[in-house]
Amino acid sequence: MKTAYFAGGCFWCITPAFKELAGVFDVTSGYCGGKEANPTYKEVKSQKTGHRETIKIDYDPEKVSFNELFEIFLDGVDPFDGEGQFIDRGYSYTLAVYYNDFSEKEIAEKMIGELEEKSGKKVWISLEPFSAFYTAEEEHQDYYIKHPEEFEKELIESGRKHG
Repeated sequence: MKTAYFAGGCFWCITPAFKELAGVFDVTSGYCGGKEANPTYKEVKSQKTGHRETIKIDYDPEKVSFNELFEIFLDGVDPFDGEGQFIDRGYSYTLAVYYNDFSEKEIAEKMIGELEEKSGKKVWISLEPFSAFYTAEEEHQDYYIKHPEEFEKELIESGRKHG
């Protein structure tokens, strides 16, 4: 089993694409990148902790590759927005890959380079070595399952999905 960490803006919004994927055991919402231990949602959202909303993906590399996970990540975000994602603005909603090893970093760099070349635009995805992951409060886990109507509304209002 391996673990990947992606900050893709609102963690509620990017969880479903990975949760149902063959080879993925679990997707956990949480926080990465800041120095403060055990931050709360309110603290992270206030932009004072240096953390980003991040998902932790536990997966079987025999069934799904990091490359495939990164492609799915790219499909669910706007990689050309360096100020946040959709209506969610601020550092905690910016994009990042917290890599575990050189291979993950190399794959992400290659794919980002290809995207920049193809689009002619700068890609705003920070590549940072993984240091710590703090699990978000229970109410943020599997939000799309627990609150399907509110989740659908969030996707439409955020601009991630067109109604």
